[in-house]
Amino acid sequence: MLGKKKQYYRRLKYPPWLLNVRDTCAAFVLPLAIFQFIRTLLLPTPIDVILLLLLIGFALAFYLEWF
Repeated sequence: MLGKKKQYYRRLKYPPWLLNVRDTCAAFVLPLAIFQFIRTLLLPTPIDVILLLLLIGFALAFYLEWF
């Protein structure tokens, strides 16, 4: 219960438009990561691997609510 209150107060310090942008990005990052994973399996280039790692990092950050 205490962790939920702390999370609720943390969300209050951001403006509502920024929360909307964050939630929209969180909705798009997982499908993009899946697409990039398939692309990396078919044609692996260093740029694709780096982009895949970045997308996985963003997906984890959104899932664990680090942003």
